[in-house]
Amino acid sequence: MERYSRQILFSPIGEEGQKKLLKGHVLIVGAGALGCANAEMLARAGIGKITIIDRDYVDLTNLGRQQLYTEEDAKNKIPKAVAAQKHLQTINSTIQIEGIVGDFSIELEEMVKDVDLIIDGTDNFETRFFINDVAMKHGIPWIHGAVVRSYGMSVSIVPKQTPCYNCLLQVIPSDGMTCDTVGVISPAVQIVASYQTAESLKYLVSGEVSKQLVSFDVWKREHSIIDVSSLKREDCPSCGNNPTHPYLTLETGLKTAVLCGRNTVQIRPHQKQQISLDHISKRLQPLVQNLKANPYLISFQAEDVQIVLFQDGRALIHGTREEEKAKRIYHRYVGA
Repeated sequence: MERYSRQILFSPIGEEGQKKLLKGHVLIVGAGALGCANAEMLARAGIGKITIIDRDYVDLTNLGRQQLYTEEDAKNKIPKAVAAQKHLQTINSTIQIEGIVGDFSIELEEMVKDVDLIIDGTDNFETRFFINDVAMKHGIPWIHGAVVRSYGMSVSIVPKQTPCYNCLLQVIPSDGMTCDTVGVISPAVQIVASYQTAESLKYLVSGEVSKQLVSFDVWKREHSIIDVSSLKREDCPSCGNNPTHPYLTLETGLKTAVLCGRNTVQIRPHQKQQISLDHISKRLQPLVQNLKANPYLISFQAEDVQIVLFQDGRALIHGTREEEKAKRIYHRYVGA
């Protein structure tokens, strides 16, 4: 216990709280900037088991804010979950670290049964809604976090006690900003992760969390706190009186299909909605090549593919037959 002596001296944790932390199991979904920051703080705090799942690999552009990775990881394109596990184990060899390379999807739902808490380190709404329904179904609290540019926010979600993510948002935005299109700075990441980790320690020690949503802009030095407890909905399909957990079905989220005879993947959001092609065009103009627009669609080149985006959010990703690659590109350029 000596290595945790300063944390034990903090009276809300103490020695008994530290023993609870050493028995805790936290699942971190996403090993990007938020995932890295949370994972390192939790490993140093002595969480008994940390499971990290991520589908991506380390890229040079990650190194400005994803603190667990090195230039060597980027050079060798090491999967983030693998690199995170390796580096975390060197930080604390006395705890259990498990890295899983892949999507947190319906096939992995059973893995949460021995998890005490889930931390959101993702960058897209599709996965967050899936996390939410898994958490509501299995009665597991989760800590949401989001960061872009210099803005961040966090809120704790506890089954049967607080509004769930579906209560708070209800629909998946289809033209949201992402770090890949508008950027992000590391200080904003660290603040969001600090709120998430603090809430995680608080819950594992005492079973309590804050029922407020906190948001801030670190560049503008703005900060706000909102009590969201009144937003819980009795008719919510995820956490209401008769939950159906819609995002655990294979029909929800982004639907993908490889078009027959073409090197193209079609992506279609679960919910049809009119998106602002003009807004997206202005945002993408400095980031992509050969952007063309008309009243019905926009097309542009990004990375090694050609993307055609329609008003209802549907997209054709020309130049690949890999559905996961197409989804990644869609999230990156169209919205989170």
